[in-house]
Amino acid sequence: MAKRGEVSLGIKDILGKLTIEDIPIQGKRVFIRADFNVPLDDNLVITDDSRIRSTLPTINYAIDEGAKVILASHLGRPKGKVEPRFSLAPIVKRLHRLLNKEVVFAPDCVGPQAESLVAKMKDGDVLLLENLRFHPEEEKNDENFAKALARLADFYVNDAFGAAHRAHASTSGITRFLPSAAGFLMKKEIEYLKGVVENPVRPFVAILGGAKVSGKIGVLENLADKVDKVIVGGGMAYTFIKAMGYEIGDSLVETEMFDLAKSIMEKLRKNNVKFYLPVDSVVAQSIEAGAETKIVTTQEIPRGWRALDIGPASVKLFSEALQSAKTIIWNGPMGVFEIDAFSRGTYAIAHSVADAYALTIVGGGDTDYAVHKAGVSDAITFISTGGGASLQLLEGKDLPGISALSDKK
Repeated sequence: MAKRGEVSLGIKDILGKLTIEDIPIQGKRVFIRADFNVPLDDNLVITDDSRIRSTLPTINYAIDEGAKVILASHLGRPKGKVEPRFSLAPIVKRLHRLLNKEVVFAPDCVGPQAESLVAKMKDGDVLLLENLRFHPEEEKNDENFAKALARLADFYVNDAFGAAHRAHASTSGITRFLPSAAGFLMKKEIEYLKGVVENPVRPFVAILGGAKVSGKIGVLENLADKVDKVIVGGGMAYTFIKAMGYEIGDSLVETEMFDLAKSIMEKLRKNNVKFYLPVDSVVAQSIEAGAETKIVTTQEIPRGWRALDIGPASVKLFSEALQSAKTIIWNGPMGVFEIDAFSRGTYAIAHSVADAYALTIVGGGDTDYAVHKAGVSDAITFISTGGGASLQLLEGKDLPGISALSDKK
C-alpha cells in the first residue's frame, strides 16, 4: 500500500526470485499463499481488512490472466485442531465483495473435498481453502502435507509476507514440489524493507520502540553502520538509560542487556550516528487506565514509579530530529499506547513521521496499529504487513518463505 512520497527506489531486482509475472499461469491452477490473518470481533466480523486488500493486486492479476486461483491462509493459533472461531468463512464474504465475484469455500485445505472442488474450477475461478493451521502438519513443515497441498496446483505463489519468516509447509515445504514465485505484495515488501536499507536517501533515520532491547538488538546491530540517526523510545529505552547509570525507578529493564546496550552506543558513536533517548517520561505506579500520572525527567524517575510513555520534551526532541530526514523506518511504539494516558507520545511521533518530507516505512504489528489509530496511515509511504517478518528482514536475515522460492535464471 504505497502512499504519499512513493518514489522509484532505484533497485534492480533486489528480490532475485521469480515473480508471478514470470510464470505462465494462463489456464493453470495457481496456489496463492496469502496472509488473511485479520482481526475479528466477538461476532466473527472482520475489523480490519487491510491484509486482504494488500494481496488483491496478485489475486486480480491471476484472475485476469485466466488462472484457476486457489487461495490459502492461516488465521489465529488453532494449534493443529479444528476450531470454528478460526474458520476462514468470514474471509470468503469479504473476498466476494472486494473481488466482485463468487469465491467458493473448501471445508478443508487438503484431501478429497478440496481436490474435487479444484477439479471443477474453470479459468478465472477463485477457491479459498479452510485454515491451514487446522492441521498440525502445517507448522511442522511436514513433507506429506506439503505434497498434499502441492497436488492441488501447477504453480505456487507466496504473497504472505507476514508469514514469510516461518518455515511451514505452505510457505516453505510446498516449494519443493512446484515452480514457485513471489506475489506483488511480497516483492514490494522486499523492495522497501531491504532495498531502502541498502540504498537509502539520506539523512536516514531509524525509530525503534517496543518493550525489550532483546527483541530489537539484531535490528540495531544491522542498522548501526547504515543510518544517520537512531531514535529509541518505548520500554527498551530504559535499559540503555539504566546502563548509563541513571535511576529509572520501576521501569522495564533487561539487566542482562547492559553490556550489549553499551557496545551498541559505542558502535553508533564511532560511526558518527546521532543517538536519541527520551529526556522525559510519563510515569505511573501501575499500568492501568485511571492511574495517577506525572511527567518527570528521564534521569530522575522516582522509585515505585515506572515510565510508560515518552514525555512532551522527548516528543519535541524526536520530532526535530526527524525534520531533516529523507528516509525514515519506524518499528515499535513509544509507550503503552493501548491505554489513553500513555498514548500521546506514540501518536505524536506518528504525526511527525507522517508530516516528514521523506520516504517513510512503518513496520507491521503494533506500529501499523498505532499509525492507523493516529489517523495518519494514508500519509505513510509504505506500511509493512508483517511484524516478525519485517523485523527479521531489518536484522539482515533471510526469510524461509522467500529463500525457498525459485531463483531467477
